[in-house]
Amino acid sequence: MADPIALLALAVDATVGWPPKLYARIGHPVGGFARIIGWCERHWNAPARSDLTRRVLGTITLLLVAGIAAGIAWLAQAALVAALGPWAWIGTALLAAPGLAQRSLDAHVRPIGDALLVGDIAGARRAVSQIVGRDTARLDEAGIARAGIESLSESFCDGIAAPLFWLLLLGLPGLWAYKAINTADSLIGHREPRWRAFGWASARADDVANWIPARIAGAIVCVAGAGGFHIMWRDARKHASPNAGWTEAAMAGALDLRLAGPVVYDGMTHIKPWLGNGRSAANGHDVMRALAVFRRSCLLLWIVAGGIAWVL
Repeated sequence: MADPIALLALAVDATVGWPPKLYARIGHPVGGFARIIGWCERHWNAPARSDLTRRVLGTITLLLVAGIAAGIAWLAQAALVAALGPWAWIGTALLAAPGLAQRSLDAHVRPIGDALLVGDIAGARRAVSQIVGRDTARLDEAGIARAGIESLSESFCDGIAAPLFWLLLLGLPGLWAYKAINTADSLIGHREPRWRAFGWASARADDVANWIPARIAGAIVCVAGAGGFHIMWRDARKHASPNAGWTEAAMAGALDLRLAGPVVYDGMTHIKPWLGNGRSAANGHDVMRALAVFRRSCLLLWIVAGGIAWVL
């Protein structure tokens, strides 16, 4: 039996998470990645530079932040082995836990459902604005609920399933290199003129890093939701992202809802295809149903992590 590093990391994240007091004192590792990426973007992404130069500098930025993340993780893991010997796996799991987001996702999405259930639309808008990039000021109950469910579904992959996948495959350096890539994509991997060239490498790397985990995560959501495979297979590729559609379509099918569709960013409406066949008029009860599927999906990941440790 291999050391159950991934299983313990999941357990620590679910029960403790990243405590607010600790965040207030030292921040979060992802914040460190963001500062490096921000410095590089400010100093290297000059509009006067050619697209080719900006692509090269953006690629260097990605390699720098991912290399720093993986290098620090490798050194920390080596230090734990030297100091703790056969018990180093416990320390490794503790260092891996902040790279997962089970508790954080639940804590951010649950207030949306709670507010909608008591008719507090303003409160629900405030809560959903913390986790989505779209305009929320004019969202009605259905729009708020769908936004929360979509964010929960997509983040199940890049916040939990994908970092767990890379932890199991490449150990602690793999998890934190993935988190660095995902952070770079979220900050600079956009299609707007300012970031299109500079963030090109980050966007492509994130697509590659999530390709397998997204499909595994979608299947897990379908199992946890006792359905949705047909919708996932049919609609996942309708999403603009090559990966996000798998978990969103899976959740749409599992809940018998329609997700995605037209959305407003920066005052402009973007027409996106619907995922699923069900109702588009989602509500607070649907948010809570999505959270139940999410929790069962996380439990399945625990079983997978424990099973891998047992077999190996």
